[in-house]
Amino acid sequence: MSAASRARRLLYLVHRWMGVAACVLMALWFVSGIVMLFVGYPKMTPWERLRVLPALQAENCCVPLQQALAAAKSPVKEATLTTVGKHIIYRLQLRDGRIVAIDARTGIKIDIDTPQVLASAQAFLSHTPGHEIGTVDEDRWTHSRALDAHRPLHIVQMEDPDRTRLYLSSATGEVVLDAPLAQRAWNYVGAWLHWLYYFRDRPVDPGWSWIVIVLSALGTITAISGTIVGIWRWRFSNRYKSGSHSPYRESWLHWHHLLGLLFAAIIFTWIFSGLMSMNPLGIFDARGQKPDLAAWRNGDAIAERLPLEPTQAITLLQRTGFQPVEISWRILDGQPYMLARNAAADTRLIMHDGDGFAVRNQWSGDTLLHAATRLLSAPIRSHRELTHHDDYYYARQPEAMMGAVERRLPVWRVRFDDPHATVVYLDPSTGDVALSLDRAQRTGRWLFNFLHSWDLPPMLHAKPWRDIVLILLSLGGLAMCVTGTVIGWRRLCIWYAGKGKGRAKRIS
Repeated sequence: MSAASRARRLLYLVHRWMGVAACVLMALWFVSGIVMLFVGYPKMTPWERLRVLPALQAENCCVPLQQALAAAKSPVKEATLTTVGKHIIYRLQLRDGRIVAIDARTGIKIDIDTPQVLASAQAFLSHTPGHEIGTVDEDRWTHSRALDAHRPLHIVQMEDPDRTRLYLSSATGEVVLDAPLAQRAWNYVGAWLHWLYYFRDRPVDPGWSWIVIVLSALGTITAISGTIVGIWRWRFSNRYKSGSHSPYRESWLHWHHLLGLLFAAIIFTWIFSGLMSMNPLGIFDARGQKPDLAAWRNGDAIAERLPLEPTQAITLLQRTGFQPVEISWRILDGQPYMLARNAAADTRLIMHDGDGFAVRNQWSGDTLLHAATRLLSAPIRSHRELTHHDDYYYARQPEAMMGAVERRLPVWRVRFDDPHATVVYLDPSTGDVALSLDRAQRTGRWLFNFLHSWDLPPMLHAKPWRDIVLILLSLGGLAMCVTGTVIGWRRLCIWYAGKGKGRAKRIS
């Protein structure tokens, strides 16, 4: 047998035996992928959180921020005035990463207990009754690292029609995650199954990561080998004796061949992009210098805060017709300001204006670009104000993996002349660096997000046609995997029967 024949035979064997297991796994991925188009993994979006908060009132609102800072008894990095249950609180993030809650009316640190947890849960769901069922460091719905500062989490089962399960912070008592019963149930055949979360038991789990990487790699190899074998066996210019271009007469084999060729490209791109989603070996990690956010701020938001107390800020905002539900203390380019949000997640900025203070909708482009010069040591190559989303800065629907990320418009896109061609997006409505991507991260965006989710802005705007196409392609891939599963099962039965006969012969 020639080397070419041996190589071909090896490829047949690789596809045959890897496909026995891979087709089952890929079938589950196609089914769960369809579910994930409509039901996402539980998350708390900013608009969900803000819409239930009452408007802050200046009357009997709060003690001065300085009193709350003293009650924290540790250096404070960030401060936010908000409402949790029946309490107006200062939510303080300490420099060591911990979060504490200070009662804004008394200036006393709040120790979270069951009555406060229940009051917060009931306020979140319009005074619906509920009961606490315990605390948990982490369970199948709370893998997100964004919850780390709030662990352990209190779990409250609500008695609403949706049978919503709420997770609340043990640091502040606020609701950090909501998961209705239907969402939890669908997730068992959706995101939880798709991401193989039954292998995961903590936010950072290298074991789970490598399981997904290895299985995705095996699926990719199966798809590639199957495509090559399918093309080899297909007669393009003539036909087999059966009159078909395919050599397989048996129906399952015949349809597996046809479906495999028809959906080969989409099956490969979805399995391969799933592998890329795990960022194997850190190939899409940012290279070189990362944006220096401390230099961007150029000051201490707490120590250099505006000399304006919350009651004054609330009154000033209300005079402009803006009803704040949350106020944070910030600094940008050495200029302190206050960021206010209302229940619709709209924002306003309070900043110095001569000898007084003024409410503004946005930071000026000049201020943002001046601060941006300190983000990287490299010079700015170009900048542009965007009034529409582009291929990297765009919003997703709430059920998507990144559906809780705010992508406001307008936004400033700044390109740097560094070795890794870093692009930074600056949000003038909040004064935040909304997104930063270097060349490696942009490559990951195409090899994962685009290939896996078809998430170019024009595609996302083409609902429901995008969903219909994705479902039809998924059903085609599922049909191919089902035929492969049947073939694999029959092959295993034949192999096992042959092995049993061989054992009987040896015994006799």
